[in-house]
Amino acid sequence: MATFPTEPQFFHSFDGVRLAWREMGEGRPVVLIHGYFSTAEVNWIKYGHAAAAAARGFRVIMPDLRGHGSSDRPHDAASYPPDALMRDGLALVEHLGLTDYDLGGYSLGARTTVRMLANGAGPRRVVLTGMGLTGIVSTTGRGEYFRRVLTNLGSFERGTPEWLTEAFLKTTQGDPQALLRVLDTFVDTPRQALAAIDRPVLVACGVDDDDNGSAHELAEALRGQYVEVPGNHMSAVTKPELGRAIADFLAA
Repeated sequence: MATFPTEPQFFHSFDGVRLAWREMGEGRPVVLIHGYFSTAEVNWIKYGHAAAAAARGFRVIMPDLRGHGSSDRPHDAASYPPDALMRDGLALVEHLGLTDYDLGGYSLGARTTVRMLANGAGPRRVVLTGMGLTGIVSTTGRGEYFRRVLTNLGSFERGTPEWLTEAFLKTTQGDPQALLRVLDTFVDTPRQALAAIDRPVLVACGVDDDDNGSAHELAEALRGQYVEVPGNHMSAVTKPELGRAIADFLAA
C-alpha cells in the first residue's frame, strides 16, 4: 500500500484550468474534496483522515479545488462560472476513468459533492462532512459571510469568527482574489433534488458546528446515516473521530 501521499498530479479541467490532485493508498477509489480556504493536504492528509481510509483498503483521491492549493488560481471572472467546482469534480472522475468509486467532501467539498450528485455523478457511497441542510439549499448566507471577510481583511477584532477565518486563510496561504471569485460558483440545490439522491449517505459533523445549518436535517433529507464528532466547524476536521467515521462507513 502507498503509505504516503503522492506529490501533486495535474490535469486540465473542462475550460483548460489546471487542477491538482494527490493520492494515498491502493484499492477502491474514493474522491474526497476539501473545504473553502483549505487544501487536500490540510483537510485530508495532515490529520490522518486519508491514512485511515487507505488503511481500510481505499485509494484516496484528493483534488485541490480551483483557486486553492496547488491548482490554478486565476483572477478573471470567466474562470468561475456557476457550478465550476461541480464540473471540475466530474472532469476529474472522467480523467481518471472512475466508474465504480465513492465520493465525499468537507464543507464546500460536501456542497460540491451534492452538486455532482445532482448532475449525474454515480458513486456507490457518499460522505458529507462539515455541512448542514441550509448550506446546501441556500448558499447565500455563508457566501456573504466569506465575502465580508475577504473584502475587509485586517479589520477584525482578535478572537472573533471573522478573525479566526482570516487566520486560517493565512495558514493555508490562500489567494483572496481567487477565493472571492470562487464564491461566484456557488449554486443552491433544491430539496427535491436531494430527495432524488438514492445512494447510501453518511453525514458527519462536529457537535458544535452549525455554520451551515443542521447536519441532522441534512441527513434526514437524504435518508442518510448521521454521526456526530467532537468540535466545531474549524476544529472537527482535526479530530481522529472524523477519519474513523469516514473509513468505517466506506468499509461497511
